[in-house]
Order: sequence, then C-alpha cells, then structure tokens
Amino acid sequence: MAEASVFVPVKRLTGFVIDVLSAVGIPAADAEIIADVLIASDLIGVRSHGIAHLKWYCDRIKAGLQCAVTRWTVCNETATTAVIDGGNGMGMVVGHHAMKMALGKARQYGLGAVAVRNSSHYGIAGYYAGMAAKEEMIGIAVTNAHPSIAPTFGTEPMLGTNPIAFCAPTDEAFDFSFDAATSIAPRGKLEVAARAGVAIPEGWVISEDGTPVTDSRDLTALMDRKKVALLPLGGSGELMGGHKGYGLATMVEILSSALQEGAFLSGLHDYDEAGHPHALGIGHFFLAINIAHFLPVERFRKTAGDIVRELRASRKVPGQEKIYTAGEKEHCIKQRVTREGVEIPPAVQKSLRELRAELKIAGHDPGF
Repeated sequence: MAEASVFVPVKRLTGFVIDVLSAVGIPAADAEIIADVLIASDLIGVRSHGIAHLKWYCDRIKAGLQCAVTRWTVCNETATTAVIDGGNGMGMVVGHHAMKMALGKARQYGLGAVAVRNSSHYGIAGYYAGMAAKEEMIGIAVTNAHPSIAPTFGTEPMLGTNPIAFCAPTDEAFDFSFDAATSIAPRGKLEVAARAGVAIPEGWVISEDGTPVTDSRDLTALMDRKKVALLPLGGSGELMGGHKGYGLATMVEILSSALQEGAFLSGLHDYDEAGHPHALGIGHFFLAINIAHFLPVERFRKTAGDIVRELRASRKVPGQEKIYTAGEKEHCIKQRVTREGVEIPPAVQKSLRELRAELKIAGHDPGF
C-alpha cells in the first residue's frame, strides 16, 4: 500500500523545524526567523520553498557551502539606503534584517532601499515584500540565484529564476501580493515533479541543443552541468514574449548584484575550480515605500481595493467561474492550511524522518 500524505498542525511543524535548525548549529532567534519563512511558504501552498527544502538547507550547512551562524554586516549606509554583506549565512536571516532596515528608513524618510551581497537562498521573495504591507507600506523584494534561465535565442543557463515580489495593502481581507519567478517555472517546481516522479510540461525546459525536455529526473543536476535550461516567461524566442521574461530576469540580476558589486550570472556557484566549497554569493534587493508620505493610508487602501475589485468583476472567459487577483488564492489556502495543517507528501516525510534520525532530535514529534 502506497504511503499517503499527512497533515501536520502548523505549531507542531514549526517546533520541529526549529529543533532541526538548532541541531545544525543555527542560533535560536535565527531558527525562529527561518522557520517562519519556510512555514509561510507552505501556508500559501508553495510547497517548493517550504518544509520540503529543510533538508537541503541542512545539507548545505554540513557540506560547508553556507554558515549556520549568520554574521551580517553593514558595509555602507545613508539615510535611505544601505548595503549589507550577508557573511555567507542564512538568506532568510539576512533578508529579514535587510527588509527591517529598509522599513525603518522608509518609516522616517518615506523610502528605504537595501542591497545585499554574499547571501544565500532566502525562501519565498513574497515573505519580505509582505513584511512591508504589514507596516502599511509597499514592499518590493528581488533576488538572483543559481544560473537556470537561458537568454532568448540561447540554451545555456545563465540567469537565476530571479523572482519579483510586490506587496501592497488594500481595504480587503488580503493584500495584493505578487510573487513570481521570471522563468516559466521555478527550479522548485522541477524538484517537486522529480519527487513525485511525474513529467514536466513541454515548454518549461530545453536541452543544450534547444529541444524540449519533459523528464523531471535529475534536472537540477543537469542544469548545474549546463545540459538543460529553464525558459524565461514567454517561452522560447520572441513571438510569445520570451524576450520580456529575459529582460525582467536581467533587471533583477542588475538590482541584485550591480548595486553592491556582488556575484552575478555564472559567478554564482557553490564550488571553486578545484572543487572546494565556495560561498555562493547570492544578492538581494529590498525596497520599502511609505504610503503615508504620499497620502493617507486609508485612501490608498481604498483605491488599491477598487482596482482589484474592478478587475475581478470584469467579463470572464466562458466556462471560467472566477477572476482572481494576486494574493487572493493564497489567502484562501492559508485559511485552509491553518485549519487543517500542512500537507507533507511521502517523499518529504522520508527526508524529514532521515533528518530527525540523523540529528537525534527527541523534541517536537512531526507526527509521521
């Protein structure tokens, strides 16, 4: 009989994640931040960046690819800007503090922008943009990543999936919250497909000779060896706008590296030429915009709410029941997951059981 998914209460799963992170040497306060970012992903149904990634982070720490203790430093600072060095620590910890710094500047001066270098994967970009909306501000967060996307008319993975996150408060029960990779599909979706043993749709990935790839097995490893590449938003060529996705990914690359002279494109790698562990050097960029410096927040909320309501009320394609706006589906999913628990599929259960045994964790029982 095949193993089934289990649903774990959010509080119990959070405790387990903190136990695991603490066991690999991450300080308690940092472990709480990381757990919050990971669980936030599962709460809105983005399984590729949530609890399923926990073992991956632990493995990277054990392999010496990033530091368990995040010693971030401020390299340069003005009233409205800052550059932070992440010390090759945990990206979520660096990202959390960087956005808090941007928010503090925006609270006083109306705008706050922070560029980060020498960091690592920081989870979902939307988490940090959402921090701003909670403070009645607009938040933008972008990051570069491992080379994955081929440029238009190319087949070599050069750009990261380079997500763009934008979050703004509205007068509704949920914010307008947009968070998307600049590739058709993020690397995480390839990992989810591989764990489930299912094919990926034609049009997501191309091989080094430009032919479509649908076999999900070993895709991330093949990508690291430059044998396959993700296609940018819009797909191959220019006919359906692939050059637009390519341009957006490049925009993110510039914001995430050029403002702080950090690593970019093929310079983002885990090992040096001799095969020794190498600081990945991911860069991030955060922007906070204080709405109150433009107009009263309630008036902004009303206008933003009117915009999304008018969009949802527009004419629908025959057969479709509803038009959504960004953040609406996630709001509904979060309510359900909070009530029913986080779904843990069999492959993820296996990796978490292995972690629990390996680290000899006797605290919070995840329930599988």
